[in-house]
Amino acid sequence: MTYFVGVTVRGYELDTHGHLNQAVYLQYAEHARWELLREAGLPQEKLLDHGIGPVQLEVTVKYLRELRGGERVRVTCELLHGARKTFGIRQQIIKEDGAVAAEITGVGGILDLKARRLIPDPAGRFAELAEKPELLGIATD
Repeated sequence: MTYFVGVTVRGYELDTHGHLNQAVYLQYAEHARWELLREAGLPQEKLLDHGIGPVQLEVTVKYLRELRGGERVRVTCELLHGARKTFGIRQQIIKEDGAVAAEITGVGGILDLKARRLIPDPAGRFAELAEKPELLGIATD
């Protein structure tokens, strides 16, 4: 299951051409990532209490369709875990008609806020702290 959050394009987010400013696509993606963590039981306060925080290490955006003020979109978020200190992030911004307006891919990790280093097993750390680790792409037995 891929997590998603709904967003309505606001007028102040538009550029001089009348469509969504390119930087706002990244803001929508970040909003979906934080909402996914919150829904999984990992709000920012809990992460800070445990001395960790998610970090975005790399991001690529493919702009496929323009978005205009008032349009409603779904912003998806899927984490792809491997055996390293990092994990993949795959997101889409999807228009009401099903057309994909943007594809956002990236690499993330979990930063130890005291040591300022990535922790070695982000999926394991998420699994031990999350109330719903399955939302984060982590299999539960």
